[in-house]
Amino acid sequence: MLRHPLSLAVLAAILSPLPLYAGSTDGKPAPTAETPKDLDRVQVIGQRYLPDYATRKVRSATKTDTPLLDVPQSITVVTDKLIADQAMTSLTDTLRYMPGIGVAQGEGNRDTPVLRGNSSTADFFVDGVRDDVQYIRDTYNVERVEALKGPNAMTFGRGGSGGVINRVTRQADGQDHGAGTLQLGSYGRKRGTIDYGTGIGNGDANAGFRINAMYEDSDSFRHGYQMKRFGINPTFGTDLGANTRLQLSYEHFHDERVADRGVPSLDGRPLNTDPSTFFGNPDASPVEATVDALDAVIEHDFSNGLQLRNHLRWADYDKFYQNVFPGAIDAATQTVSIAAYNQGTQRRNLFNQTDLVWNATTGRVKHTLLAGAEYGHQDTDNLRMTGYFGAPGSNVTSIRVPLSSPTTSVTPEFRQSATDADNHGVAKAAAVYLQDQIEFTPQWLAIIGARYDKFRVDMRNNRTGENFRSDDGMFSPRAGLVYKPIDTVSVYASYSQAYQPRAGEQLASLNTSNASLDPEHFRNREIGAKWDIRPELQASIAAYKLDRSNVAITDPADATRMILVDGQTAKGVELGLAGRITDAWQLMGGYAYQTGEITTTQSSTAVAGNRLAQLPKHSASLWNRYDFNQTFGVGLGIIHRGAIYANVDNKVTLPAFTRFDAAVYWTLNPSLQLQLNVENLGNKRYWASAHSNNNISPGAPRSAWVTLNIRY
Repeated sequence: MLRHPLSLAVLAAILSPLPLYAGSTDGKPAPTAETPKDLDRVQVIGQRYLPDYATRKVRSATKTDTPLLDVPQSITVVTDKLIADQAMTSLTDTLRYMPGIGVAQGEGNRDTPVLRGNSSTADFFVDGVRDDVQYIRDTYNVERVEALKGPNAMTFGRGGSGGVINRVTRQADGQDHGAGTLQLGSYGRKRGTIDYGTGIGNGDANAGFRINAMYEDSDSFRHGYQMKRFGINPTFGTDLGANTRLQLSYEHFHDERVADRGVPSLDGRPLNTDPSTFFGNPDASPVEATVDALDAVIEHDFSNGLQLRNHLRWADYDKFYQNVFPGAIDAATQTVSIAAYNQGTQRRNLFNQTDLVWNATTGRVKHTLLAGAEYGHQDTDNLRMTGYFGAPGSNVTSIRVPLSSPTTSVTPEFRQSATDADNHGVAKAAAVYLQDQIEFTPQWLAIIGARYDKFRVDMRNNRTGENFRSDDGMFSPRAGLVYKPIDTVSVYASYSQAYQPRAGEQLASLNTSNASLDPEHFRNREIGAKWDIRPELQASIAAYKLDRSNVAITDPADATRMILVDGQTAKGVELGLAGRITDAWQLMGGYAYQTGEITTTQSSTAVAGNRLAQLPKHSASLWNRYDFNQTFGVGLGIIHRGAIYANVDNKVTLPAFTRFDAAVYWTLNPSLQLQLNVENLGNKRYWASAHSNNNISPGAPRSAWVTLNIRY
């Protein structure tokens, strides 16, 4: 039992006796609130005990505003208050306090969460709309990040095999906002953000403008690594009459950095080397991503229980990365192989979602009916080139360098090989969906729904002139039943499905052998319970089983054919806790026990019985903030991840680790706060993530940064 002390700590926090009322920390009743007054506008310039770590409602899970307690699905939400308290800057940062979610390396150029044993580079959404290009996302304009676990194609369409990550962005709301941050810290971190908003006009139209912006210029503990990024996101909102509202948003985001693919392995473990050592050529490993996105949302209330919502999103993505990276070690010669390639992707997305929601009753039964449609059009161009070493025209695709000096200045020549991608694809999606959220009684609730997607991809191989097409019709049901023995407790069971078409999550995987095959299929069965211990404190538990089928493999009896087999299974238990224990103490934590394995041999490395890659059996996290008074507060966090395999061949293991983080908060006045964050307080050496057996990222040593938070 003592082998997992953090797991015990999380369980103890969830099960410990807790006050069931809001009040002061000395147990005295809270003072009676004054009679509310109508205000033309609200401006917040300071906060007492900054954070709120709990969220009471989400829209993304059902496309309706639904209390988390009533959603039959495991959902974890990281709020902007927790993001600020931990000085998180990237989407990956927010995932470390989400039970059951891990992070893969992503070759140092993209976000790659691992949800219930399934890694993804495309299951990302912004305000409920697909954001599927491979890049590294920032948190500067985020109100909260939602992890909706388990496949749910009824809501999100194709993909989402283990779940999805949805960013909810800040919007103009007619109120005044004034905040900014300046941050300096270890390894040359320099970052600033601003959040400014104001009402427009006399307030009758509830019109407002808001802008969020960010700039960062930082280095790393890794030699040769640099990163620069900036973003700007203006939004505008206004009422168009008494029952209609329009929201407009535009974002320009640019990120450039070095593609760092970590270190290789030796004897089944990551190489024991200086964590700062770069393997490859950092000067020849640039990454650039640019995103321009425009959103328009219009909502209308027909005043008879019927609401209409339409969300149009256009986005243009330009992504390029190049990497000179390590391969296998030759122990006899004490050398490591170095290879290289680059990849360019341009994508233009257009999505439109139309939702009609009707609140109705049939006798004593209440219904929230949803009818909707989604259309998507995606144009994608991909171009990949292989790096060749030596004289111009050489066919040498790798070199060996000494382990004692693995950083090389050699820059290869990049040109296309016989198998490198050069393609143009057009993906078109059209979907309709129906859903009914039913309240039979205050104790018994249900959700049933179904979606039908027509998804077509036409792809041209520019190198060979070949054309491929896949045309899939996908029916995705969803069902859940909720029982509430008391108002603050729910117990649920649910079933959901999702599909992954043969074009793959990046829409570039069609070929002669797979274009006619059915999509991969994912089935999720889940039971769980949720408890609003008090209005500011929520606990949850979920157990799931997720199966993957229709995996394409070469027919063992005929190498010219592909056949479909059951591919893998994963199951686990997740616990979560978020909110306030008292006025002064709040926390966010979770624990997950997960197992998963390959069920049918798919290749020489993916053998039946092998454990899924990047899936720890035990993982846990717990963050606490305690405010001694309105001036001083402290934070303490613990992150534990059990051992994982770098690859599904199970040949290389990343050892388990436990890391401590801390923070100190000093409020100088209601408009000014200083905070110090220290990551890896004990300077623990550990391995954070992997892409393969020979691309393993070391965890950062002790790091610290100071943030000046300004409110005006």
